Amino acid sequence: MSEYLNVYKGKRVLVTGGAGAIGSNLVRALAEAGAAQVTVLDNLSSAERWNVPSLPNVIFVEGDIRDEVKLKRVFMEEPEVVYHLAAFFANQNSLDHPETDLEVNGLGTLRLLQYSKMTRVRRFIYASSGCSIYGSQAPLPLREEFMSLHLSTPYQITKMLGELYANFFWHQYELPVVKCRFFNSYGPGEIPGQYRNVIPNFIFWAMQGKILPITGSGEETRDFTYVGDIVDGLLRAGSFDQAVGQEFNLASGREIKIIDLAKMINQAVSNEAGYTLTERRKWDTKSRILASVDKARRLIGYEPATLFETGLGETLRWFRENWDRIEASARFGPGSSSAVRSFVAG
Repeated sequence: MSEYLNVYKGKRVLVTGGAGAIGSNLVRALAEAGAAQVTVLDNLSSAERWNVPSLPNVIFVEGDIRDEVKLKRVFMEEPEVVYHLAAFFANQNSLDHPETDLEVNGLGTLRLLQYSKMTRVRRFIYASSGCSIYGSQAPLPLREEFMSLHLSTPYQITKMLGELYANFFWHQYELPVVKCRFFNSYGPGEIPGQYRNVIPNFIFWAMQGKILPITGSGEETRDFTYVGDIVDGLLRAGSFDQAVGQEFNLASGREIKIIDLAKMINQAVSNEAGYTLTERRKWDTKSRILASVDKARRLIGYEPATLFETGLGETLRWFRENWDRIEASARFGPGSSSAVRSFVAG
């Protein structure tokens, strides 16, 4: 076990959004690192109960971060570390439901910070979105010091709002906060659906022999980051003292073209249906996404270790092993068009 994981031995940890892909993998890692108790708070709006690890030191509470009764319930467990991963995800969803996006990502985050302050939490790690908050005018590779007001969806705005609230609680109340900016996470644990990411949706459709819809030319790139690497960055963010008050990109530092992604997935599952190009969405203003991880490498020793091809293989293996559950849980709303909904760049 890596030495920095020793900090979690005997600790009580709260993970909001702990049934999601990143959350469930984080919960397992914390439990295996020797945490005394890991409490999961998730309303299962975009995840399933079966995704939460069944371990003796893991407690699951079904509830919404806007529900103060549920917040009192989980903070009665006296967590010393809080990982706030719960969010109203993501760009298209926020366009369709902007008020809910503000309530969950804005008010929900504020309440988590307030309860963490009142209970003297020793570390608060906020899950931000590097794909969102840098805006369309940021130079590549994306670096933490760049700030932009040119945000194009409510989701992008509220993820930035969460960072600003975290900054306020750090400066005003000395709450030890860390902001981790995720980039195009993928891996075991993410169930496909109307508002989910491109990789699980592409795999889901390819395994059914369907055409993969690409919004744009296909030459667009994303910095796909394996969930295991993101979890490692989160654990480091909760361990190193020099992380407090900082923001970090958690990325792979590698660009992958969407058209290449589609070809790789089709080839891996022997899907002969191919792909099709559809009109790019108005809010999708970034033709390329590539992050710098220099700051995270320097301050917390973060090093993305998973090759994209390896991570994609692990994701495909998880899909095959859990296909019946995934097929039953995949959520595509009535009237939703796969060509419009498939590519979420959050």
